[in-house]
Amino acid sequence: MTLPAHVRIVEVGPRDGLQNESRPLEVAQKVRFIDALSATGLSHIEAGSFVSPKWVPQMAASAQVFAAIHRQPGVTYAALTPNLQGLDAALNAGVKEVAVFAAATQAFSRRNLNCSIEESLRRFVPLMEAAREAGIRVRGYVSCVLGCPYEGRVEPEQVRAVVRELYAMGCYEISLGDTIGVGTAGATRRLFESVAQDVPRDHLAGHFHDTYGQALANIYASLQEGIRVFDSSVAGLGGCPYAPGASGNVATEDVLYLMQGLGIDTGVDLGKIAMVGDLICQQLERRNGSKVAAALAAGLRGPGGASARRASRGWRPT
Repeated sequence: MTLPAHVRIVEVGPRDGLQNESRPLEVAQKVRFIDALSATGLSHIEAGSFVSPKWVPQMAASAQVFAAIHRQPGVTYAALTPNLQGLDAALNAGVKEVAVFAAATQAFSRRNLNCSIEESLRRFVPLMEAAREAGIRVRGYVSCVLGCPYEGRVEPEQVRAVVRELYAMGCYEISLGDTIGVGTAGATRRLFESVAQDVPRDHLAGHFHDTYGQALANIYASLQEGIRVFDSSVAGLGGCPYAPGASGNVATEDVLYLMQGLGIDTGVDLGKIAMVGDLICQQLERRNGSKVAAALAAGLRGPGGASARRASRGWRPT
């Protein structure tokens, strides 16, 4: 299959990335982070989540963050909303797109959502109805699509059934997440081949973790299957809570470098993203998880070259 000419990058660092970081950021720091990302050419940023602060304290101030960010034209600022209460809070904060999440395995669903897959999907029904009435788009996530920390291997048919339900409910796009990063290119292609029998490929996205160093290979395999939307996290923010010590989200910088090498347009400036990644890592006092960022920091020149590092001057740590 011919590779796409353009892909959309969904930046999940401010939500999926920061919620797994042990060092919390102040509201002002989060706002500066999101505003800096808004200046890189990204068109979709997951900026927070409206969940119980008891379970995800890092996201407790999402309403304040959404109130303070400088929203750029053409940029979607989305939030995760697991239930109707979360949706109400998001609407009050002026959020224009939300996301819901389900799991591909019963064990993962019960451990993380405290209910079965079927129960979790039923809970989304009133949320979907309320979002539709409010004119809000809903994106879906499915976890553990290539492996589960409790059940092991996950068959494509298990994922296909959940994706089909989310699509039928009204999710305009469903992101398939390799939550523990165990997937390989062959398994990824088989997954999308199966799911695409029920849901068109232009309504599917890929969300890969890099625990075993296979995220970019899986993204390339997805491209071969006609997938044109990928989630990533600047500097590889976020860990993998089900594989302690392992890396988590694939780094946005690394995905952009891959796309540049393939001649695929993203509309995102690699140099600016790399700068934001460096600065947020300073804030968090953590190592930058991007291999591309490390190469650029060492002065190694690739597409955009080391000089691209000087392209962004708009944000500095506080």
